[in-house]
Amino acid sequence: MPDVQLVLRSTRVITPEGTRPASVTVADGRIVDVLPHDTEVPPGARLEDVGDDVLLPGLVDTHVHVNDPGRTEWEGFWTATRAAAAGGITTLVDMPLNSLPPTTTVDHLRTKREVAAARAHVDVGFWGGALPDNVEDLRPLHDAGVFGFKAFLSPSGVDEFPALDREQLDRSMTEIARLGGLLIVHAEDPHHLASAPQRGGPKYADFLASRPRGAEVTAITTLIEQARRHGARVHVLHLSSSDALPLIAGARREGVAITVETCPHYLTLTAEEVPDGASEFKCCPPIREAANQDVLWQALADGTIDCVVTDHSPSTADLKTDDFATAWGGISGLQLSLSAVWTEARKRGHDLQDVVRWMSTATARLVGLDARKGAIAAGRDADFAVLAPDETFTVTPAALQHRNRVTAYAGRTLYGVVRSTWLRGERVLADGEFTEPKGQLLTRPS
Repeated sequence: MPDVQLVLRSTRVITPEGTRPASVTVADGRIVDVLPHDTEVPPGARLEDVGDDVLLPGLVDTHVHVNDPGRTEWEGFWTATRAAAAGGITTLVDMPLNSLPPTTTVDHLRTKREVAAARAHVDVGFWGGALPDNVEDLRPLHDAGVFGFKAFLSPSGVDEFPALDREQLDRSMTEIARLGGLLIVHAEDPHHLASAPQRGGPKYADFLASRPRGAEVTAITTLIEQARRHGARVHVLHLSSSDALPLIAGARREGVAITVETCPHYLTLTAEEVPDGASEFKCCPPIREAANQDVLWQALADGTIDCVVTDHSPSTADLKTDDFATAWGGISGLQLSLSAVWTEARKRGHDLQDVVRWMSTATARLVGLDARKGAIAAGRDADFAVLAPDETFTVTPAALQHRNRVTAYAGRTLYGVVRSTWLRGERVLADGEFTEPKGQLLTRPS
């Protein structure tokens, strides 16, 4: 066993067995042990005592649009991973679209990795994309280490990443199931969307009516049917409609391998509070009503919803016009996700152990990184966030690390200040100051 190089000590360490005072020993970037709080520091080891601040495992965000290369003016690996570190996120998995080229071939994946390699302040993995015409690329991408494949059932918003129809979904799912892979799906039914009222303009109520709950329900019904037939593993992205939850719960009882995520903005923002013309709140599927939000929280509590991820999807400020029909749909959330979720979770009677389960443990498990990430336990990577959970701050766009500092959380007071972030036993952020990039590029465990 290597000599211990670092001891992180706190009166509140979140472990799989519960929250307790502990000293966490680290050697060569891995956790050696979780010991009693007053354990003697080994000779030659450095002690970092964070007092009563909470030591929690670094978050794992499996739904991030970095957009680099090609749309780097929207976001890039340098800025996105700094924002992640500032929010206590130590691992992210980059979505295959909004960059140019999209991650839909091995050559495109290679391009993405070359751009990310020297700019990542946290660890980064990559999703592949499933398009109507790239079934033959899925196995090479799988072999190259992508964590799974993203597909849209309705228009993605960018021409280079078209949606799958039912037959194309069937072909892609057949191949992905054969690989033992994971298909992750933006599940809104295009026919349902086409039949909804489409009115341009600044009224949020009109935009909400254009993306009805039934579009999610219909698409998830289709996804479940095909997953059942193929024995495929599928994951529903950014669920906003609580109406789909009984379908998902029922499919699981039948043995369908389906998981589901939701996002901080669905859990903390409501349709009733979105001002007209405020397209910083626009995303697809949309932020829905408070009553719908209550049911999402219940589903998190009972385990129907597995995890919480940001769906960080930024753009330049000029694309966030006051017309909800034409404004870019996406919410930037990397830096604020932990604090936003914690603020609402504590109001609803949840503790930080729950937040860690939703935003670190379950997400690491989703992408097969649970042997390395997602918990403070012996053998895991020494990835940590140090959080002052009872301190508050008011969101100021100028303080954000995102390239474009447009945020739906501006002016909100949130609980939970991230004091420092650690990656494999090295501090990458402390009191707002960053080190040089130390992130690694990750591949799917074989």
